[in-house]
Amino acid sequence: MEIRYIDAHCHLQFPEYDADRDAVIEEMRTAGIAGIVVGTDLESSRAAVALAERHEHLYASVGLHPNNVKDIVSPSFDEGLTMSKLREFATHPKVVAIGECGLDYFRSDNKEKQIALFRAHLLLAQEVNKPLIIHCRPSKGTTDAYDDLVGILQNTKTAYPNLRGDIHFFVGGEREARAFAALGFTVSYTAVTTFARDYDATIRSLPLNSLLVETDAPYVAPASRRGKRNDPLAIPEIVAALASIRGEESEVIRRSLLVNTGRLFGLPIGAPEKG
Repeated sequence: MEIRYIDAHCHLQFPEYDADRDAVIEEMRTAGIAGIVVGTDLESSRAAVALAERHEHLYASVGLHPNNVKDIVSPSFDEGLTMSKLREFATHPKVVAIGECGLDYFRSDNKEKQIALFRAHLLLAQEVNKPLIIHCRPSKGTTDAYDDLVGILQNTKTAYPNLRGDIHFFVGGEREARAFAALGFTVSYTAVTTFARDYDATIRSLPLNSLLVETDAPYVAPASRRGKRNDPLAIPEIVAALASIRGEESEVIRRSLLVNTGRLFGLPIGAPEKG
């Protein structure tokens, strides 16, 4: 299979695909679209690994999403046991990243517990030498979560210079984007770029090697399918949108994004094409 695109963040294991999951995955294969299936808790991480095992063009990431606050603060939540199980998943050869993990101040004010759990993911990523897939959402009208994240990553990178990863569904501005790029992290954009102009200036300001594309499927369908379920087949439309925003050739953007994703996640794809 020739991989022409890769969705850096999707949730094909979610129940929204129960009726036609195999058909969507086969369409992806036919279209040359690979995908990283991202876990948000133990069960969805397990399911992500299982999908990646069955399909050569799917990979997995495992982690605990910060929005699972009910689990994090529950008296029955055992962080040690949870991280032990994630560590077990993380050693699988088709697991290419740790996450979705991070900080979400929009839906929760439980910052201390989120930060502690995120630090546990940072240590796991270093232990298995795999990049992070980071969820970061500030409280309304602020950049608080991004500010905290930059500080945590700066401090951690001092001890672990190989720390790397992607800031998923990036909605920050040029200042935040430059801070992540300076740390060697990429930021990924979704189908929001096909219908909203809020992020155009930031997208144009970043070096191309700092960008990835994702769908976060089943969420946020592109302009051609607004209001419907999203899937990784939307990736070519997102790539075209980025090319238009940056004023660059779509093929140049496509190849560069493929190389960026392959390099970050250590995938056997993304080598520059001849011709």
